[in-house]
Amino acid sequence: MKIQNAFRLGLFGGLGVLVAIVIGGALTSLATILTYVGAALFLALGIDPAVSFLQRHKFPRTAAIVTVLVVILGVFTGLVFALIPVLSDQISNLIGQIPTITKAFNNGQIETWWNGTIPWLEYSAVLQNVQDFFNKNVSSITGGVLQTVTTIGSGVFGVIIVAILTLYFVASLSSIKRGLYQFVPATKRETFIDISEQISKAVGRYVIGQVGLGLCNGVLSFIFLLIMSLTTGVKYYALLAFIAFLFSLIPLVGTLVGSIIITFSAWLFSDFNIWALIICGIYYLIYMQVEAYVLSPNIMNRAVKVPGVVVVIAALAGGTLLGILGALIAIPVAAAILLIVKQVIVPRQNAL
Repeated sequence: MKIQNAFRLGLFGGLGVLVAIVIGGALTSLATILTYVGAALFLALGIDPAVSFLQRHKFPRTAAIVTVLVVILGVFTGLVFALIPVLSDQISNLIGQIPTITKAFNNGQIETWWNGTIPWLEYSAVLQNVQDFFNKNVSSITGGVLQTVTTIGSGVFGVIIVAILTLYFVASLSSIKRGLYQFVPATKRETFIDISEQISKAVGRYVIGQVGLGLCNGVLSFIFLLIMSLTTGVKYYALLAFIAFLFSLIPLVGTLVGSIIITFSAWLFSDFNIWALIICGIYYLIYMQVEAYVLSPNIMNRAVKVPGVVVVIAALAGGTLLGILGALIAIPVAAAILLIVKQVIVPRQNAL
């Protein structure tokens, strides 16, 4: 091929590269906003089956949306009211212990206990090292605290934004779909609509299935921890059961992390009763095996019809790329890809 004007070709090529760099930078800057939009759209697709269910039972769509959102808000309001007594109780206990700890330091009780328990470490040297550490790192510690406060504030802001976007998406999901379908050529629109509806239903079934797993863990944990409260004195069993429900919503690692937190919390909230730690650990080890080999395969195979190995690979890849959000949406994305392969790519290959 003969190049008529190399300078013009190079100029347009360079401009194309610059435009690509600008678009990439813009997408990087908008990564947080795109994450919010993706999370809200995913939640809207998950809520839509419940709204459609109410519509089939003679609810107007507006009333169905309001009913579902009120139920969801009621659940999280219950979490807040369950969490506030725990925080206030623990903060009160901590504040009440400050005079006792100060008095123990001043009277030498801490030093006496230290020398009797850990005699091979010199108390004064350890105390001096701790003081030197805080003196040298006070700015880093302060900055870390401020960073943590900022992160928590950003998280709360993100939750509010996602909740607002979810409300808009749920209310206008049908119109959004109709607008999207108009961009598809008329000759292929029917097939595109059919596959898109199957994908949205798969996402909704996946969310319902994951919530079902969470409810199963939450209800069983509530019953188990209620018995533990009567036998070993574990407090705040309702809050711990709610934590079990929330962490079960996260694929693969959610139940494991939640079980560890609940086990040590039960030990803490039972005044360090070692039997509470042992019994909770054994219970959650057994439950995780039941969930991994019985509950999750049956529920997820019916919900999204994705092979187990694909579920694991998709969740790991999604979690690596996008964190918790990626782990949540990875399985329905894998289901959508498998659906497209089966209904579009395979028939085309067979027709060649």
